[in-house]
Amino acid sequence: MPERMAIARSEFILGGQKSGKSRRAESLAGAWLAQGAAHRAVLIATAQPMDAEMRARIARHQRERAERAPGLATVESPYDVAAAIAGAGGAETLRIVDCLTLWLTQQLMPIDGFEQNEAAARSQSAQTAMLLQAIERCPGPLVLVGNEIGLGVIPLGREVRAFVDALGQLNQQVAARCERVTLMVAGLPVTIKDAP
Repeated sequence: MPERMAIARSEFILGGQKSGKSRRAESLAGAWLAQGAAHRAVLIATAQPMDAEMRARIARHQRERAERAPGLATVESPYDVAAAIAGAGGAETLRIVDCLTLWLTQQLMPIDGFEQNEAAARSQSAQTAMLLQAIERCPGPLVLVGNEIGLGVIPLGREVRAFVDALGQLNQQVAARCERVTLMVAGLPVTIKDAP
């Protein structure tokens, strides 16, 4: 039986790699599903299986998710997250977007090379604007997962510095629009922001 968890209208879960972000999101989905037979939960997955290691990682996540959160449906949407949020259902559906970091990576650092030019910046800015609108308009609970990568040393490469800056800006914009912001540290949730 999932633990009793308060479900916010929108929650942004941040943390480092393997900090427990996805597990917390899945726990929220399990708690939501346990609240009523009419409740649904959908994971909007942004990862793409670009190589053998990523394919194995995705398969492992799928197996673990099926065990931890049975009833959680999956929609793959590596690019148009805003449309996936809007199309996932109504007020009875909790949506999880996992993860915004991969979503941003695929916009700024596509497989065919880094696109730090004016057109790519405009496209990413438009996608971010649509995402922020989707957060505000989402009819049901929304859980967004992302990485906090700006706590370490300043990267040496121009492209990596630009990405860290872009992710920091995205995280700030998403956090400003979410009712709750949770930082995961060693599997433990630390509330950064909560509804009044």
